[in-house]
Amino acid sequence: MKIDYLIVGNGLAGIMLCETLRKLGKSFRLISDNSQQASIVASGLYNPVVLKRFNKAWNADKQLPLAMSVYENLESFLKIKIDTKIPIYRVFHSEEEQNNWFISCDSLELEPFLTPKIIDNHNKNIKAPFGFGIVRHTGRIDTRLLLESYYYYLKQKGLLIADTFDYNHLDNKAELKYKDFEARQIIFAEGFGMKKNPFFNKLPLQGTKGELLVIRAPDLKSEIILKSSIFVIPIIKDEYLVGSTYAWKDYSNEPTQNAKIQLLDKLKGLISCDFDIVQHRAGIRPTVPDRRPLVGQHGVYKNIYILNGLGSRGVLIAPTVAKNLIDFIELGIPLDNEVNIKRFK
Repeated sequence: MKIDYLIVGNGLAGIMLCETLRKLGKSFRLISDNSQQASIVASGLYNPVVLKRFNKAWNADKQLPLAMSVYENLESFLKIKIDTKIPIYRVFHSEEEQNNWFISCDSLELEPFLTPKIIDNHNKNIKAPFGFGIVRHTGRIDTRLLLESYYYYLKQKGLLIADTFDYNHLDNKAELKYKDFEARQIIFAEGFGMKKNPFFNKLPLQGTKGELLVIRAPDLKSEIILKSSIFVIPIIKDEYLVGSTYAWKDYSNEPTQNAKIQLLDKLKGLISCDFDIVQHRAGIRPTVPDRRPLVGQHGVYKNIYILNGLGSRGVLIAPTVAKNLIDFIELGIPLDNEVNIKRFK
């Protein structure tokens, strides 16, 4: 069977590539074995500001409008609700942090996102004696629901191949062939699974394990995203996501007791009400030392491409870099040097 594209990968990057191609009317198949869990267990938080240092996230002002448009269109197309717009309340721990907040509010690049006032805490179950600063244009994408719904659509249309990709079956001597398919292009969007990919495994992809908890806290009664050393995100009635951890040596998808203890210690420093743990999740984020995605064309095989390294901000970044890559392939629009894999030559 002749098709335009083969997409390999089961996360947000792969879904965004499929959706970009679908809207262009291109034929494609997605090959996925669900081995990479980062997108499924992700918090789904989108936030244009790095709140540890009070600076704008990389290209957030350009990525945010496209991301919001893409998710809105996906809600309509899949007939689901995945985008919940919720302000982030950044917890202050000192007067110095309050002062730094006001300084940041005067910045031209941060002014659209930060509210220039201190919000007093009136929730007896939240420990925030120095109050909060509000971040605008933030919220949460239900990535689990998005992926499950999109996979269902692909399966119904016969566009999903539920299998582990076998590199030995890829023949790219003349036309690109894989088992029963002839494709014009193949794009690998495998997350941390890229480490096994013979075409791209020399790129400096790192795995950063992230873990989070789902808790039930009926007395917390918070409808905002709390951000301190952890975040606390309301998801459904009385339930919250609590995360996240960063670990650089453990590459398993299994939750760990050490991460659980870290999260609970930080949570108890932020809230004072009782809670129960409902779930403990873990996944490996595909990260890059320079904190920029891996996007581009193989140096030798010109019909083989990669989209990877979205890190912890994939919800915000994925729609933009997927469009960038398809625009590069279809229209010849150059990739930004910051994301192009040629930077690692």
